[in-house]
Amino acid sequence: MVQAEDLKRELGKIIITDPVMMKPYATDASYFEGVMPLAVAIPENVEQVKQIMSYCSRNSIRVVARGGGTSLTGSSVPTENSLLLSMARFDRIIEVKPEDRYAIVEPGVRLDYLNEQLSDIGFFYPPDPASSIAATVGGSISTNAGGLRASMYGTTKNWILGLEVVLPNGDLIRTGGKVLKRTAGYDLTSLFVGAEGTLGIITRATLKIWPKPEATGRILAYYRDIETIGQAISEMKRIGITPLIAEFLDRITMDSLRDSRGIKFPEDANYMLIIDVASEEVAIEGEMEKARKVLEKYNPTELEVTRDRERMEKIYEARKGAYSSLLNQRKSMSEKVVIGDIVVPASHLPEALKEASAKLQEHNVKAALFGHIADGNIHANIYADLSDEKNMSDVEAFQRDLAMISIKHGGSVSAEHGIGLEKKELLEMEHSVNENREALDLMKSIRKIFDPSGILNRGKMFD
Repeated sequence: MVQAEDLKRELGKIIITDPVMMKPYATDASYFEGVMPLAVAIPENVEQVKQIMSYCSRNSIRVVARGGGTSLTGSSVPTENSLLLSMARFDRIIEVKPEDRYAIVEPGVRLDYLNEQLSDIGFFYPPDPASSIAATVGGSISTNAGGLRASMYGTTKNWILGLEVVLPNGDLIRTGGKVLKRTAGYDLTSLFVGAEGTLGIITRATLKIWPKPEATGRILAYYRDIETIGQAISEMKRIGITPLIAEFLDRITMDSLRDSRGIKFPEDANYMLIIDVASEEVAIEGEMEKARKVLEKYNPTELEVTRDRERMEKIYEARKGAYSSLLNQRKSMSEKVVIGDIVVPASHLPEALKEASAKLQEHNVKAALFGHIADGNIHANIYADLSDEKNMSDVEAFQRDLAMISIKHGGSVSAEHGIGLEKKELLEMEHSVNENREALDLMKSIRKIFDPSGILNRGKMFD
């Protein structure tokens, strides 16, 4: 069996074997506890990645790729006898061409940093997961991340023009290119989007970028029931308003933000709605007024309209900080927050939320419900005590019921967090209930073609 010392001898200074230095790589942002990797590799260039993969392929060494470590489903947790391949040093923005609407970047570039640089020239990269301060381009491609702006701009798959990828055997391929249109055989680029590092190691990405909205405004509204919010969003869409963002938070989430960040909320509200409207400067006031009238029609307990940047950022902080604030409400160190991530057609969201709330009561599980209401994405942030066998059994039962709710309404068990370790059973369930096992079998066959030895991110997505 290959030992850590063998890896260091073969691959040199890019290999870390010190257990203290490797410890942070044994976990990610999920509740899963990984094992200590055999070693950690932090390559500096593509040739080193090719060398790593070629060596690991020849010696049947498992490899787990890691970006920012923000996975919530255990996608980047190392498994037994694996090499952890960190792309942290691949952090350069190589080329930006606003006239051609693309940027070429390395996978370790963090999303917020990318948008800071693009903002200087009036452009942005739309995918906007809540973890964007730490999430990387490569990791967000590998999970097909969505985020707050998905209602207008869609998920990551809509913004990837091309990729450079090192395959499990060390070969290098390039897919797609710099153009916005291309019809040249199978779309290999799309295969790697959402593949969670099971097909290859992304070493470069060509991203589609877009001009920043000329003007934006934010509306904050509070309601007593989620059905009202769903009706308001549906009416906004019917009259032609597509929100830049449309986020809802429940009472549990608001209380956690009050306790951890000192943000005050109306006591008589059960749900908070954040709406962003974007348009040209000349039209923004009219668009915001149209949206305000719709929201007023459904009797909010309070409503605020603002274009003040400082105030808008304060409101945005509430949504971005929801997960960390909920973490602060844990009763013990053994209690974690497990995040459900289902999606249903947006018009079905109020009904799905009612059913999810009933299942929480049935299983005696505590969870905060929030998410992206305009695209039907529900995040169930479930308090789970890993040391309590009964509680974990109840949590797992609720997760299965939540998945069935999404399937029943024509949605999916995973909207934007990926499958990882957490949702393998639920992925199987979705395809079985939908009588679509052949599609799942085809996915497994594709994985075998790319990685016949099964060394890349083994145990993730499928067993």
